[in-house]
Amino acid sequence: MKIRKIVGYMLYHGFAKHLPRSFANIKFGQMQMRALCGKLMLEKCGKKVNIEKNANFSVRAKLGNYSGIGINAHVSGACVIGDYVLMGPNCTIYARNHEFSDVNTPIKFQGYQEERPVTIGDDVWIGANVTILPGVKIGSHSIIGACAVVTKDVPEYAIVAGNPAVVKKMRK
Repeated sequence: MKIRKIVGYMLYHGFAKHLPRSFANIKFGQMQMRALCGKLMLEKCGKKVNIEKNANFSVRAKLGNYSGIGINAHVSGACVIGDYVLMGPNCTIYARNHEFSDVNTPIKFQGYQEERPVTIGDDVWIGANVTILPGVKIGSHSIIGACAVVTKDVPEYAIVAGNPAVVKKMRK
């Protein structure tokens, strides 16, 4: 199991990560190569996934069927991404944050808070440049507007936007 992850990591970061975008005019199996690396590296990787160019992701992430990780995305720590999830470019998902409770010690030296996994339900559209903070749960069938900073849980069928993200409308 560990060797499989190491091989996937080396293949992905050494080669597949740098291949053209999935929708580039030049097609030579870049989607399939990155999907193979995802299957080797990730804790769980569904079928027909789309890991885009230059995405960075934790090996502890779980990626559902027909879901994607966007161009230049960064998924850190434990994160569960459901089925049929669309993710725009430059999205960032954090599962932990810096510790900052001791005002007498520089934040740089306080380490990190305990990891809080992020959970993204099924059929979610995450727009470009979205930031999702630790412990957030995004309900199924939701839409996260571009450039949103998601600090709190998002209910199912909600359309959220802004910084911090707030519910703008319900789809149902």
